[in-house]
Amino acid sequence: MSSAGTGEVLTDSYGRTVRSLRMSITDRCNMNCIYCHNEGHIGHSREMPVDTIVNIVEAASQFGIDRLKLSGGEPLIRKDLEDALTRLPDMRDLSLTTNAALLKGRASSLKDAGLDRVNISLDTLDPDKYRMITNSATGSFERVLDGIQEAIDAGLTPVKLNMVLLKDLNDNEIGDMLDFTRSYGGKVILQLIELMDFRDIPQYRINANDVEQSLLSVSSDVRVRELHKRKKYIINGAEVEFVRPVDNTEFCANCNRLRVTADGKLKPCLLVSDNMVDVSNASKEELPDLFRLAVSKRVPFCRS
Repeated sequence: MSSAGTGEVLTDSYGRTVRSLRMSITDRCNMNCIYCHNEGHIGHSREMPVDTIVNIVEAASQFGIDRLKLSGGEPLIRKDLEDALTRLPDMRDLSLTTNAALLKGRASSLKDAGLDRVNISLDTLDPDKYRMITNSATGSFERVLDGIQEAIDAGLTPVKLNMVLLKDLNDNEIGDMLDFTRSYGGKVILQLIELMDFRDIPQYRINANDVEQSLLSVSSDVRVRELHKRKKYIINGAEVEFVRPVDNTEFCANCNRLRVTADGKLKPCLLVSDNMVDVSNASKEELPDLFRLAVSKRVPFCRS
């Protein structure tokens, strides 16, 4: 389905135009990672029906929002995901964040339904350490590896591997993860992610500046992504990005994303929960004004 759009764009009072929507379609998950922030949403929530998901995305597309990332919880828990994907308006980029344990056997149907690519959480290449970080069942690690390969075979590329850096736990595996990424011949990109300490685990916080300097010292090229002004390091043919959301004014200054919680609330900022706008029962006619209201509430969390 396509959407003509209105020509109006949503720009907040700090001059940041919203171009991207990140939507949690469930708060259920088959894992319980030690660092999980549940998209910044606290407390139990219900899942939006497919009709509500479609209406929200259609309203967003009217304002030129053309990038959509679906997340959870674990979005692949929903059996109606393909149905939702087939009904969404056209997007420049339609992606999914998943732990990939449920991806094997489903990647092709997701691609056929309109999904462009996947982000896959993989914090370690050690199966025992993986179980410890994710609190997952035996065999999950192997299913994730199978899911990565199936995503590549289905064309859900580039696959982005999300590796949350955890001090003294996996921060010594960056080189191994780069080798793993490199083995897929350019179809996999590594994203190193600074820990956002929602679960009070400060012992795992890494020194982000040290990581940045380490990447810079071994890279042959450094590029800046137009979308988020985020640096991409090219290291012996592997591509790696470092996502630094903590105490980072540049991250906030270039934020162009509006979030939707699993129970249908527009969330202007991941780190703020007292300014959300409920759209769960809104009509198609009401949604545009509610989007305008949510964007009017956007304030950079990290202000200089």
